[in-house]
Amino acid sequence: MEENTTGTLYIVATPIGNSKDISPRGRKILEEADIIAAEDTRRSVVLLNKLEISNRLISNHKFNEYGKSDWFIEQMKEGRDVAVITDAGTPCISDPGNALIRAAYEAGIPVRGIPGCCAAINALAISGFDLSSFSFHGFFPRETADRKRALDAMRQNVTAKTFAFYESPKRIMSLVDFLIDERADCTLFLINDMTKVHEKSYRGTPEKVKEMLIEKGNYEKGEYTLVIELSEAYRYKKQEHLVSPEAMLVDAMVSGADLRDAISVVLNDQNNSYSKNELKAAAIRLKNIFGS
Repeated sequence: MEENTTGTLYIVATPIGNSKDISPRGRKILEEADIIAAEDTRRSVVLLNKLEISNRLISNHKFNEYGKSDWFIEQMKEGRDVAVITDAGTPCISDPGNALIRAAYEAGIPVRGIPGCCAAINALAISGFDLSSFSFHGFFPRETADRKRALDAMRQNVTAKTFAFYESPKRIMSLVDFLIDERADCTLFLINDMTKVHEKSYRGTPEKVKEMLIEKGNYEKGEYTLVIELSEAYRYKKQEHLVSPEAMLVDAMVSGADLRDAISVVLNDQNNSYSKNELKAAAIRLKNIFGS
């Protein structure tokens, strides 16, 4: 470990599936650290047992990372080294860790990154897409209106045409169907169980990828990483709102819904591109105009 008056905070990348992908330096840091801060100690102990590492393992997940940071800082002020790991891959990439890193900098504690596996970067690297500029967005939105806004933002991106996302196996088919319904002119690279024995990838149009998922069957298992490359012809075409959110709410109310239910009706409308917050704001404006 490094010679410091305080301990050091190490951000250590761990394997995303195959335990042999741990780097020699990463393994050494985990062996020598006084404390290992893990997103899920139950999952991390499996990896550490494989590596024959038995250091002090403390939880540092998204529900306690802000409150726990002070404790970790005190440990490092007393000279102890802390290594942060996530369930798989590089910490802080859609995972906890940033709160502790910020606190360490504020306390004058050195922070060192131990590079290694990252699912998004690995998927991008083997996608075969244009990577002169790309963008990572974590998990794709769940609601249709938010998905439409995300897709529109991708089309308006002036620097990148390649985008990486993580997705739940329970939502992967819904996302592919959304891209089909939107007639998204793009190529997908979808990879499941990356670096594991049953790693499987799918590449092609949304329609082709859907066919391959159905052919495989049992696709609602394992974690997915999705890379989307938009065609040049599909970019830069801003989707303008053709109808105001107030008008869409009124149309729903004419069909029999009250104002509250009208929001749900419009959200489920395939032609809607407004978010729930935008519709709520429109409902308030209608109340102010016509009364409750």
